[in-house]
Amino acid sequence: MKSMECLRAAGNHPCYSSTAAKDHARMHLPVAPRCNIKCSYCNRKFDCANESRPGVTSEVLTPAAAREKYEILRKHIKNLSVVGIAGPGDALANWRETRESLQLIREIDPQVLFCLSTNGLMLPDLAPEILELGIRHVTVTVNCLEPEIGAKIYEHVIYRGKTYRGPAGAGILIENQLAGLEHLARRGVLVKVNTVMIEGINDCHLPEVVKRVKEMGAFISNIMPLIPAPGSAFASMAQTSRRELDRMREICQSHLRQMRHCQQCRADAVGLLHEDLSREFSSTAIDPTVTGFPRAEPSGKGRYTIAVASRNGKLIDLHFGHAEEFAIFQGDEKGFVLTGTRKANRYCQGDDLCGERELARETVIDMIGDCDAVLSMRIGYHPKQRLDQRGVLAVETCDTVENGLNYALRELLKREAV
Repeated sequence: MKSMECLRAAGNHPCYSSTAAKDHARMHLPVAPRCNIKCSYCNRKFDCANESRPGVTSEVLTPAAAREKYEILRKHIKNLSVVGIAGPGDALANWRETRESLQLIREIDPQVLFCLSTNGLMLPDLAPEILELGIRHVTVTVNCLEPEIGAKIYEHVIYRGKTYRGPAGAGILIENQLAGLEHLARRGVLVKVNTVMIEGINDCHLPEVVKRVKEMGAFISNIMPLIPAPGSAFASMAQTSRRELDRMREICQSHLRQMRHCQQCRADAVGLLHEDLSREFSSTAIDPTVTGFPRAEPSGKGRYTIAVASRNGKLIDLHFGHAEEFAIFQGDEKGFVLTGTRKANRYCQGDDLCGERELARETVIDMIGDCDAVLSMRIGYHPKQRLDQRGVLAVETCDTVENGLNYALRELLKREAV
């Protein structure tokens, strides 16, 4: 794509043009929870209302729910021009959901701009489909060119069913990032390259990275500061200083145009870059009855009651002992319905205290003792044992409520068949 054509294509995308960022809104669809690499700076905490960084979202949507949300938002946000998928995992590691979401939205709005954010591991495999879908803006995160440096940034890489660690995994990732970037760029896709600046690890290497991605056809470079995420391997590292970030951007400007207005958006960001409306337009804010999956009427044999530890009824995102309320679902193979909630006294106040409040724990167990199963992000050995004694299946998972209910149903049916 020629220079002037590139500039025109970037004109309505707030991440590619600082001018567009002033009056063009975007929305990120959080339909991609899974990831195929583990970055040392990342902790994909789903629900954190006061945090703005990649990988954070208050909900995970199904493709159908994503379409419904887009239909609602485009009526409220008149300058909405871009629909992006940036997680909370990796868009390409969840390709079925990503593709279906975009196809459903394209049916109702043929003119909307699509963009994807990816670590690039699956780019060589999926680049043809990306082009076929008419996606013309793709962001690839490239943090280094040397596998030895990558080994310090990436804990593991899962590629084609096999887990790679150290330089071997980083090498596969880097090779695929560059090959996929070049494939898309040579075919007219505007590729933005994100790079996390990690002082003492890849900072001295960044000019080389920017120069190389320019050679591969990248349109713009976005060097971002490290935001130490609690729970990540780099949690104790210092955040990249603004002074050092600006200095690096100035150095790299001579190689490739630099993005300087990035907000490091959440995976469910909505609105202008400087005015995130994600909380105002969450599914529960739009419609408090929404649960994130179809409400089929339960019927027939094999009907089950399942308690779920969830903050908003969409994600299984609470430790069993941290739950102050359990959502109660009833259903069978035809579907589940939310029948109500049950209040609980949180008995766990931290890892050091878990298991000490036996009386409070027993009260919670009594409260859900009539259920067939309970879903939580984590549960201790003793409450799990007590529930098992009562015939209650305890399932640990960090997934959507829909997926968790379906998994629990399969396990209950297996148990019943024995």
